[in-house]
Amino acid sequence: MEQAEIGMRRSIGPWALMLTGLGSMIGSGWLFGAWHAAALSGPAAIFSWVIGAGIILAIALTYVELGALFPESGGMVRYARYSHGSLVGFISAWANWISIVSVIPIEAIASVQYMASWPYPWAQAMYSGSELTHSGLVAAGALVVVYFLLNYWGVKLFVRSNTAITLFKFAIPSLTIAGLLLSDFHVGNLALDRPGGFAPYGWSAVFTAVATSGIVFSYNGFQSPVSLAGEARHPARSIPVAVIGAVLIALVLYVLLQVAFVGAVNPRDIAGGWHALNFTSPFAELALAVNLNWLAVVLYIDAFVSPSGTGSIYTATTARMIHAMVRNNTMPEMFGRIHPLFGVPRQAMWLNLAVSFIFMLLFRGWGALVGVISVATIISYLTGPISVMALRLKAPEYHRPVRIAGMGLVAPLAFLLGSLVLYWARWPLTGQLMLLMLASLPIFFYYQAKAGWHDFAAELASAWWFMLYLPTMALLSYLGSSNFGGRGVIPSGWDNGIVALAALGFYVWGVRSGRRTRYLDEAAFAAPATTG
Repeated sequence: MEQAEIGMRRSIGPWALMLTGLGSMIGSGWLFGAWHAAALSGPAAIFSWVIGAGIILAIALTYVELGALFPESGGMVRYARYSHGSLVGFISAWANWISIVSVIPIEAIASVQYMASWPYPWAQAMYSGSELTHSGLVAAGALVVVYFLLNYWGVKLFVRSNTAITLFKFAIPSLTIAGLLLSDFHVGNLALDRPGGFAPYGWSAVFTAVATSGIVFSYNGFQSPVSLAGEARHPARSIPVAVIGAVLIALVLYVLLQVAFVGAVNPRDIAGGWHALNFTSPFAELALAVNLNWLAVVLYIDAFVSPSGTGSIYTATTARMIHAMVRNNTMPEMFGRIHPLFGVPRQAMWLNLAVSFIFMLLFRGWGALVGVISVATIISYLTGPISVMALRLKAPEYHRPVRIAGMGLVAPLAFLLGSLVLYWARWPLTGQLMLLMLASLPIFFYYQAKAGWHDFAAELASAWWFMLYLPTMALLSYLGSSNFGGRGVIPSGWDNGIVALAALGFYVWGVRSGRRTRYLDEAAFAAPATTG
């Protein structure tokens, strides 16, 4: 076992681990997601949350098995390396880190954006149009520093604060649901009595809402228990309970929030269509509109608590990811040092703090950043279904504390659905994010050159499927239906089928490209099963 991994302390129990996942999910997504989803797809956004949960749960099951097999901190950036080598592992790790580190600033942005609807000139001056002003950026930066400090003195302070914060911020959405459903609920907003009224912009808009409105982003927290597996007690039992339990609880909560939001909107505000909806602090403004002033006050408070809890969790998990990337030999060693007293990688935390500030300056509004995070998130997940099946084929003798039944069906379904989400995200966003993933390759080549290009031919052979998958999906997005931002070369109705077939082809190629890599020896906890 590596010394760096020994420094991590197994102090997180199963209950706290599930709350970590749930706490990651109940952040700014619930404050803004229902509004963005409804504006994109109308009342049918309710189904967007169900579809999103099904996709994420299929993907999550692959990571449950991997997380129990390799219960190490920051494991999400290690699994592809074990199954396919350092090149696939690097691209997957890069995408995962980008998708997670950018959550830290978006949570701070969400808090300030809600605060900008307070009836005070200094608060309203923090937000203009669709982005934070200079004073808003200063306030958001201060919140990011608070997230940083909550984790700076060790994981126990983080877990204790997270448990209290999660219980509080779970109660607030529940109160919001009850308050809006029991007040002036407009059943007619569901438009069940008008042909096409429930899905006014078609089902393509429902799928796009899954990808870009914050739904994938809101469920993204399932990976927090996996990333903290190295600090979990009894990971084989804790990880499945934490991941699956958190996703299912979040699903119920988000569907009810979407129903409450749709019914609470004043019919006059959607007379010109759901696209016309415009809010600064959606649920708080709805509460004020139906004279629930007490709920509006609570929501303004929670607009700090919910995002802050999530921001704190992601500050913890991103530091563990950097620590794992150091173990992958693709980041400077200084970022992998564990503080001897507090047991946290402080240099990695400083790096993530700096990157958070950069993202905050580039994307100053919640809506601008959430689509970027969602697409990067899906790209980072796609190696999970491939890795879990490749390892079953290439390393079957390894003891699997959790072996998901039916994984032979779950894994290809998860990869197919993830690929469809990328397509639904619409051109040009799909192309831009995939280009960003490939743009990271000079960093990989730098470290390969330092290592003398050791075993590079084998690394490349295992990576061709992923290297070609990304531009292929971008090309299909560009040529696809105009419903998803494409040029219309591939007609509507055929596009999803073609993307699905391409995804299954790459899935088979990816699994067959797996190999018994030398990096399996680095796995601190996985070991071949012993016999009699």
